[in-house]
Amino acid sequence: MLTTIIGDILPLTLGIAISPLTIVAVMLMLLSPQARRTGPGFLVGWVAGTAIPVSLFVFFAGLLPPHADSTGPNVVQAVIHFALALLLILLAVKEWRGRPQHGEAAPLPKWMAAIDSFTFGRALGLGLVLSVPRPKNLLIAASAGVLIGGAGLSTGAEVAAVTVFVLCAVSTVLVPVVAFFAAADRLRAPLEAAHQWLARENAVITTVLLTVIAVIMLGKGISAL
Repeated sequence: MLTTIIGDILPLTLGIAISPLTIVAVMLMLLSPQARRTGPGFLVGWVAGTAIPVSLFVFFAGLLPPHADSTGPNVVQAVIHFALALLLILLAVKEWRGRPQHGEAAPLPKWMAAIDSFTFGRALGLGLVLSVPRPKNLLIAASAGVLIGGAGLSTGAEVAAVTVFVLCAVSTVLVPVVAFFAAADRLRAPLEAAHQWLARENAVITTVLLTVIAVIMLGKGISAL
């Protein structure tokens, strides 16, 4: 059962892992003079901001009434999955409509200009702000939490599933930070090129990921009936 759930939640981690603005933020921090402080700070905030919501959703999903007939339809689970799919689709439409038109520069948050002056604490705070309150991340955390918490796993298995989810979801921040401490000089040129492309294609990438995850949740809702 645990391996099945992990297989179900792994595709969902892409929605958090491939967050262009977040990846751009960590790249800019690693290119800044305070990289050895801000990189780890941002990573700590990002991990906490990813782990806390999914853990809470697992807890609340575990409070749902158990499905009496394991062979029959689970209407409660189906409705939750359908609702999450609908919200993800609406968010995908919003992202697509807000994309920059051809030839326009992608608007970037004002805080990016101040990254060079960030401390460990400010970087940690930014990691939390970019993870916890964002609708996309919350919907994905809710989707994963429903799958894990509603599977009837033991506490140890739930912890294992959440750990796998968090590690995969934060991998695109974790890997650059770790790699920076191993080979800082060799990473500067690739980071410069990558962050410009990601900033430009942020809306398109996010729209595609949200649509894929919505389809996954729709499929889970159908299979619950």
